Amino acid sequence: MTVEPAARTAPGWFTADDCRLEDFRAVVETTTDLAGYPYADEVREGVLVYGPRLRDHTTTPEGRRDVQAELARALAEGPGIVVFAGAFPDTGAVDRATAVFEALIAEQKAAGVVGGDHFAAPGANDRVWGALDKFAVRDPEAFAAYYGNDVIALVSQAWLGPGYQLTSQVNVVNPGGRAQVAHRDYHLGFMSEEQSAAFPAHVHRLSPAMTLQGAVAHCDMPVLTGPTMYLPHSQKYAPGYVAFHRPEFSAYFDAHHVQLPLRKGDAAFFNPALFHGAGTNRSADVRRMANLLQVSSAFGRAMEAVDRAAMCRALYPVLAAQRAAGADERTLRNVVAAAAEGYAFPTNLDRDQPIGGLAPETQAELVWRASGERWPVEAFDAALSAHAERRASAP
Repeated sequence: MTVEPAARTAPGWFTADDCRLEDFRAVVETTTDLAGYPYADEVREGVLVYGPRLRDHTTTPEGRRDVQAELARALAEGPGIVVFAGAFPDTGAVDRATAVFEALIAEQKAAGVVGGDHFAAPGANDRVWGALDKFAVRDPEAFAAYYGNDVIALVSQAWLGPGYQLTSQVNVVNPGGRAQVAHRDYHLGFMSEEQSAAFPAHVHRLSPAMTLQGAVAHCDMPVLTGPTMYLPHSQKYAPGYVAFHRPEFSAYFDAHHVQLPLRKGDAAFFNPALFHGAGTNRSADVRRMANLLQVSSAFGRAMEAVDRAAMCRALYPVLAAQRAAGADERTLRNVVAAAAEGYAFPTNLDRDQPIGGLAPETQAELVWRASGERWPVEAFDAALSAHAERRASAP
């Protein structure tokens, strides 16, 4: 009787020991084969580029499905990034949006606001956080002309299905603005190495399917201006949410990334697990503006609405008293996890900025900090209210 060899069991959690550069190189040092993507026009620096003829294939439900299947495969199994040349054939819609964004930036500067950044020094770039609703309220006609764009809908539905939720963050990298650190993106990419490693391996595989990243070019972006740096195929490296924090992986990215010049109205969309980062703007006079789109799955929300602030207020005296009495920490942390909001997002990044870390303080972290420091109930109530106010949208 022949005994089949035992299959290698995948780890339940990823650790730094699972991050081997030779394994990473085996994944990313591959060729993107244009023959496998019949709707694409070309492969440029390993990236699939789709041109205007794509619209000819999306006029029927069957054709649209075929195109979306190819896009999803490109994002998951291919290079992890697709570029749509001329995604906005009418660049007038882009110019109208740019005017709104510039006005918002000017108002922020006049008010003395300095925007924080997840992966770059605060103040290096001009940011408009929460730009989606600010845009809609400021100029609804321009908003409709811009977001009526079918490329955004086509690729968002391809990756996430119906019911997706758009958000927008405008990023302007000024002349001399330095490159971001190479990273993966939301969700696990907005965590420290230790935080991401606390999530089971299957969550690392799930996280990229919950979000789609995109960027619309609001000006011509030759390589000199530092368009986004990408490492094609890197989204397929399983422990990458831990690995991107490791210096040897950062060094490899710095040596092997690619950058594609973009024209105004082009758009790039990519798997959030792709290693990427904004480039250094080496131009003398180009303020490189991109509208960064983060599209979320409809499934990323709880079933019931819960007033967690009310729960925290009711439980706080009990938690503070039990911590002071030396109660078991794990038990108390379990209570906080059941009651308080343990995730930093969604939030209002104008007022609740990721200063000192990749994400703002969560409600649960506030409860734990206050109860450990034995704040008076009144002080905790005020801090909890201020925390909620910072998170509320105010377009």
